[in-house]
Amino acid sequence: MKNVASVIVDVPAMQTDRAYDYLVPEEWLGSILPGMRVVVPFGPRKIQGFVMELKEKGEVSKLKAISEPMDLVPVLNEELLSLGNWLTDKTLCFKISAFQAMLPAAMKAKYEKFFRLEEMTRLDELPDPLPDLFRKNSEISWKAAQEAGILPLIQKQVKQGKVDVIYKVKARAKKKTVRKILPAFNRDQLEGILESLPPQASKQKEVLRYVSDASNEGAPLLVKQVIENAGTTASTIKTLVNKGLLVEKEEEVYRDPFEDRLFEQTSPLPLTEQQSQAIKPIVDVIDQNLHRTFLLYGVTGSGKTEIYLQSIQRVLEEGKEAIVLVPEISLTPQMVHRFKGRFGDDVAVLHSGLSVGEKYDEWRKIQRKEVKVVVGARSAIFAPFENIGIIIIDEEHETSYKQEENPRYHARDVAVQRAETHKCPVILGSATPSLETFARASKGVYQLLTLSKRMNDGDLPHVSVVDMREELRNGNRSMFSQELFDKLQTRLEKGEQTVLFLNRRGHSSFIMCRDCGFVVQCPNCDISLTYHRFSNGMKCHYCGYEEAVPNTCPECTSEHIRYFGTGTQKVEEELTKLLPGARIIRMDVDTTSRKGSHEKLLTAFGEGKADILLGTQMIAKGLDFPNITLVGVLSADTMLHLPDFRAAEKTFQLLTQVSGRAGRHTLPGEVVVQTYTPEHYSIELAAEHDYDRFYLQEMAMRKMGAYPPFYYITMITMSHEDLMKVVAIAEKLSAFVRSRLSESTIILGPAASPIPRIKNRYRYQCLIKYKREPNLTPTLKTVLDQFQQQYASGGLTISIDVNPYMMM
Repeated sequence: MKNVASVIVDVPAMQTDRAYDYLVPEEWLGSILPGMRVVVPFGPRKIQGFVMELKEKGEVSKLKAISEPMDLVPVLNEELLSLGNWLTDKTLCFKISAFQAMLPAAMKAKYEKFFRLEEMTRLDELPDPLPDLFRKNSEISWKAAQEAGILPLIQKQVKQGKVDVIYKVKARAKKKTVRKILPAFNRDQLEGILESLPPQASKQKEVLRYVSDASNEGAPLLVKQVIENAGTTASTIKTLVNKGLLVEKEEEVYRDPFEDRLFEQTSPLPLTEQQSQAIKPIVDVIDQNLHRTFLLYGVTGSGKTEIYLQSIQRVLEEGKEAIVLVPEISLTPQMVHRFKGRFGDDVAVLHSGLSVGEKYDEWRKIQRKEVKVVVGARSAIFAPFENIGIIIIDEEHETSYKQEENPRYHARDVAVQRAETHKCPVILGSATPSLETFARASKGVYQLLTLSKRMNDGDLPHVSVVDMREELRNGNRSMFSQELFDKLQTRLEKGEQTVLFLNRRGHSSFIMCRDCGFVVQCPNCDISLTYHRFSNGMKCHYCGYEEAVPNTCPECTSEHIRYFGTGTQKVEEELTKLLPGARIIRMDVDTTSRKGSHEKLLTAFGEGKADILLGTQMIAKGLDFPNITLVGVLSADTMLHLPDFRAAEKTFQLLTQVSGRAGRHTLPGEVVVQTYTPEHYSIELAAEHDYDRFYLQEMAMRKMGAYPPFYYITMITMSHEDLMKVVAIAEKLSAFVRSRLSESTIILGPAASPIPRIKNRYRYQCLIKYKREPNLTPTLKTVLDQFQQQYASGGLTISIDVNPYMMM
């Protein structure tokens, strides 16, 4: 009899990163299954864990029993459990971190602490006011003790062993319910009851009559509706429930983020010849139940979305399910409309704009098999489907598909892994594929499908590159070149719309003294503070430190303190001065932090309530408005000079994506790119829409530097509050890694990180480049095991990122 459960406990630490055996109590036999969350005793407290498997006997003779299950059905199916093990090996994370990443935030456990008297403790042994409190309640919560100001007092008793601290696992997931009522009797019986009620109960009679008439064949009615429609109060209804004339019940409902919106039903569009050629191999693979990865390489506006929709249609006809990933910032209402319009209520949407409860409900719809398509950002790749027929990753080059904290997975790798299990295709779509993906497609590892023309056979927009150094020489000190300003005015006169793109939020990037060159830095991080006009303060975007703007230079007391660089707020002010009649919508993190604000702003722009949409990266993708005929990029260099080997690639991709917002319908589009380095190949080739030439040039640069896709890379970052300590450990660690890996592997460092200090911790890194390195994973595991254990108590943290996307 399998009455022993192997459980991974919620303690993300090296020592506890394994399964522990627990006894399944008799009453739960047969109902506790792998993939369920359970509460188990672990040391002095109770914590959450995931059941991995059931077996007949444990590794030790005396086992503790599971306290209680947290689920009625498994939250992780068999495939997701094995995916968790794969993720642990791939990203070198803890098993518990891998499983937590697969569930919505509402399902992560919340631990509450309570105080309880030890069995042998007598009340008269305790100091006042504790005896009275424990007389009233057998347990006192930590929060209540804190509010009453008796926490220090109780803690002394805990030390003396008179009071015990117990932990309770609280599930954060709350189901939303509504109150409904229905008549307790049929119509004939009700007539008799109405007559027997006293004359002063006229209100009660009205309510009973209304409920009897409105309740179709005894169907329950919403209490809220009855109060409104019958003109009654909650207390009248309560009285009728207490008398047994009405029956009250709670009914579970989903929180629907789209309940106030109607999606017009759309039908498949006729495909162009290029689209038909591209979709054929995908449909063939779906019909044959095969796994294959496709790269759908199509220029902006070439109709990739329609190919996704028709491929999904085919999968649904076969009774299977589909996962569609889109970058968080292009999860615009437009994208949701396209999928909801085609597949209606079969679609669940998961993204960061939803509340915790809404995400939990969307996830439950998937788990209960009430939907067949999931559209979401990175974490939607873990949707608990059991019969996946296709996985689509749109804008596959986007760096947001890589998670920057544990588990550091890339959604593309997880997609390919899941698709292999389900024997289904993966489509990676992009107008500017990442070099790694395009290299795989060129080698035949992925199958390449190309769309070289726009849907309406329209031309790609004309791009002109403006050298801002020339503008300065000609005496133009404004942030707008003469060419961009003239074109902006023309658009305003014609009543057409413009998108202005700037890769920076805030007002100015930094504050500098013109006399001595002093730049105001963050005291906790080695980075300059960003000026925010809205709060008239300076803020560090790494640790959140804020301070007021100084009136004089802290270094030389000069009053010539000026703002340098440009942020979206500053551009908005300048535009208002230069074009007082222009209606401007600004979109950046500051203006879109409130729920639904992103959508409101875009809807207003789509309805023509503004002439200019000014924004950061969030406006670079997914926008499709017929009236946009001009796109201006205010500074193309922001990313070019970062210490990152992908800087040129990211610049090229961003410029191409932004340019693709112009002239997508009947009106022709124009793009103006302002830059201080117009001769850089990424800017020149983005202006010519020439991805193929950019790919060849960038590949040559990568080969020379021994970077991906020619080499794999892994980054080890160490941080500590003491600079000398982190340097010494970094030297030791690098020497150890060198001694274990082969000659052909290149190891750079240790060196200080590009941002050498964040939150008062000094950071050093070591970069490993390799082609085939069988010893890498065991070596990295040893590093985590030995170094972390040896130095962790001293405050050292080590993080390992396999195939990193953030080099900072």
